[in-house]
Amino acid sequence: MENLKISSKSNPNSVAGAIIGVLKENKKAELQAIGAGAINQAIKAVAIARGFVAPSGIDLICVPAFSEVEVEGEQRTGMKLIVREEK
Repeated sequence: MENLKISSKSNPNSVAGAIIGVLKENKKAELQAIGAGAINQAIKAVAIARGFVAPSGIDLICVPAFSEVEVEGEQRTGMKLIVREEK
């Protein structure tokens, strides 16, 4: 599974396109974000991706979870957003 790493400077439209691309291959995408700005961009991207696929009858589900990430040798708590198509 490919993790999409999101920063506060990530473009939500570009991330939305990446989400859709990963979903076509794997049926599930994981976004990883650390910090409020990054989480904000990730949530926007999920909302945009839902808007892209909704006209074709696809509904996306987003499941938030915590994740432990090592950044520069230090353990940080981040958010992991698991996005998948509704069954």
